[in-house]
Amino acid sequence: MELLALPAFTDNYIWMLHNGQQALVVDPGEASPVLEALQQRGLTLTAILVTHHHPDHTGGLRSLQSGHIPVYGPRHEAIDGITQVLGEGDALQWAGITIRVMDVPGHTAGHIAYLIEHAPSQAGFDPIAFVGDTLFSAGCGRLFDGSMNQLFASLTRLKQLPDATRVCAAHEYTLSNLRFAKAVEPNNLDLGAYQLHCEALRANALPTLPSTMRTEKAVNPFLRCTEPEVVSSALQHGAKDASPEAVFAALRLWKNTF
Repeated sequence: MELLALPAFTDNYIWMLHNGQQALVVDPGEASPVLEALQQRGLTLTAILVTHHHPDHTGGLRSLQSGHIPVYGPRHEAIDGITQVLGEGDALQWAGITIRVMDVPGHTAGHIAYLIEHAPSQAGFDPIAFVGDTLFSAGCGRLFDGSMNQLFASLTRLKQLPDATRVCAAHEYTLSNLRFAKAVEPNNLDLGAYQLHCEALRANALPTLPSTMRTEKAVNPFLRCTEPEVVSSALQHGAKDASPEAVFAALRLWKNTF
């Protein structure tokens, strides 16, 4: 199995997973990067996964739906072109792989994530989480039609995924997020090392993603709401108390204007 991040628009990634013959894509905001990748590699698109309703994640559906390609999407959002709706606890099968669905509302009220925990035919396979706009490397999504409590709960759940899980977010926001993370937690030495790593990748026009859950737990302030320096920074920026929920809310509001 090969995992590819296909650049789209100015900072989106459309994720493609393929086995040399069949391919699935996640959140195809536009069709052209997908069609080019399929042609270059001689692949057949056999499934499309959608995490939420925003146009930069769904805009390519109409152009990619020729034939009978199944298009999976969130049960609690209205998206044209979805052929099968899914939610918490559901699973789908693709190319011999089980893909599990998790509700992760907050960025939008019906946002879902897709989890691949193992690939039976591939030794040493690291799990994959297609998290859309819920979790970014060193950051998290803004609130649109979901709530702060939902987003906090969703990130708390994602944090429980195995450390080796590859975090496939849908935007290249890492360097911007790291600038904020360093303002929140300036004495976190992991941030400096990760920033250098990500700057080198971007200097060579390479994606900083996927990250791993191990990395995110070390650098992402939104997953570190009990760390003393994170708590202190949040209290200085309007947190009503030192509870993780209050710290998270203060960080998210601070990031909106950072």
